Amino acid sequence: MYYLKYRTLKMKKKLSKYKGFLTGVIVSASAFLFIHARSNDPYFEISKNLDIYANLFKELNTYYVDPIEPGKLVKTGVDAMLEELDPYTNYITEADIEEYQFMTTGKYGGIGASMRRKGDDIYIGDVYENSPAQKAGLHPGDLLESIDNQIVKGKSVDDLSGLLKGSPGTQISIKIKDAFTHISTTKLLTRGEIEISSVPFYSLIGEQNNIAYVKLTQFTQGCARQVRQAFDSLSKAQPALKGLVLDLRNNPGGLLTEAVDLCNIFIDKGQLVVSTKGKVPYMDEEYKTNGVVWNKDLPLTVLVNHSSASASEIVAGTMQDLDRGVIIGERSYGKGLVQKTRPLGFNAQLKLTIAKYYTPSGRCIQAIDYTHRNADGSVGYVPDSLKKSYKTKMGRTVKSGGGVDPEAYVKNEPMSMIAVTLYTKNYLFDYATEYASKHTTIAEAAKFSLTDAEFNQFAKWVENKDYSYATETEIGLDSLKKLAIKENYYEETKNEFDALKAKLSHDKKQDLLKHKDQVKHMLENEIASRYYYQRGRLAQAMQYDKELDKALSLINNPAEYKGLLKPGK
Repeated sequence: MYYLKYRTLKMKKKLSKYKGFLTGVIVSASAFLFIHARSNDPYFEISKNLDIYANLFKELNTYYVDPIEPGKLVKTGVDAMLEELDPYTNYITEADIEEYQFMTTGKYGGIGASMRRKGDDIYIGDVYENSPAQKAGLHPGDLLESIDNQIVKGKSVDDLSGLLKGSPGTQISIKIKDAFTHISTTKLLTRGEIEISSVPFYSLIGEQNNIAYVKLTQFTQGCARQVRQAFDSLSKAQPALKGLVLDLRNNPGGLLTEAVDLCNIFIDKGQLVVSTKGKVPYMDEEYKTNGVVWNKDLPLTVLVNHSSASASEIVAGTMQDLDRGVIIGERSYGKGLVQKTRPLGFNAQLKLTIAKYYTPSGRCIQAIDYTHRNADGSVGYVPDSLKKSYKTKMGRTVKSGGGVDPEAYVKNEPMSMIAVTLYTKNYLFDYATEYASKHTTIAEAAKFSLTDAEFNQFAKWVENKDYSYATETEIGLDSLKKLAIKENYYEETKNEFDALKAKLSHDKKQDLLKHKDQVKHMLENEIASRYYYQRGRLAQAMQYDKELDKALSLINNPAEYKGLLKPGK
């Protein structure tokens, strides 16, 4: 890993003042590249196009009718160029560095609250525990009216996020309308270093509280140490642990070295975890565990879904290849590419894909083939015919080219349109605010649930709200109708279309009853977060967690657990 220091370069002079200098530099660079290209024939095509690009930029700078913004123009061009590669190769400008650092460290300077937009209004979303926002008495549902006397109505969430962030220790004035009292007040907050923990929740679970569960949300610096400490804390609280659950669902990945260190929690020192191979041979590497194993014997289950990617798949794939644990859930995303940042000068960076990675069995789990594009520029998945078979340590067959397939597949109910609509239109959020205003406390998150009577109150509250939506069937019928009109078949089939539309027309009340459990669980989860923050969301959701139930079942059934790790399975 490279640690880079960044300095701020302020360029406030008008474009006209450095036009001659910029033009001279570009012309000189172009001449050099052209001569160099002629003397190094293999690179002539690259040099030629760089020369064209430089000349094009010079002509725009000199003759375009209106002033241009060089930085913005270059970024637009670079971003378009990188779109031809893969979505992980990105140009990071000086202005984007702080966001990139947050992705790798989980830290930023700010007040510790997210924003939620409703129309032109901006509301406080989640408030992070022990943050300046929480200590100042902000809570979800508060209407944000101004920041440092700047009216926020109509602004984007990204714009406001930039205003709220800043160096720890600096102050910021925020005017809010309290969601409970509806009184507007101005609060002076001191920004702090906000660290979004990669391990937001861990607990002893199971009927006898003898199974250790740890949730990991991203692979940031130090996350492996946090996971080890969490398991260590749980083992001290319960010396007679029966098994372990590592939850990597919705974990997009992060630092490769942290994935290696995380694997070391469960496997011995000196074990190959992952190898990387790219265009430049000297950058190819093998990554092995180099610390003391925490526990290599307790039954281990790893929860994944289609949003588990990159470093998450290194861990899941390694545990699978070494037959160290059982993977539960859905097939993982399938990102088998490694990125590295390269300095470009002026505090800008290029994050680019430099290699593919391979798990201990030798397979690469990359699912999408970015090398070969279709005529329209789209890309496709690696076909089954090109997927290769590999063997785990005990001789089980695993496949390349399609993510990590679980030993125990658990299918979840797809999200209903009514649940999606109630969420996106903020009705679940708004009702949770109203509920919290009327209830000082609730049961502990892991046991909190709404009674049928309480859910009926929500159903009555939402009854007159606008949460209309079209089902997929209705959308399909509408598309068919447009096609029939285009081909002049509609007039003679109009009655049939109208009858079918009437028959398919959904009843919102009936949809709410049909998908009651799903909507109820989402509402309970939103309410729990008002009292117990992010850890409350995770603890409450465990009540209805099919993948977690499967993990508990396997750990409590050693024969079934071991059977899944035998060759032929």
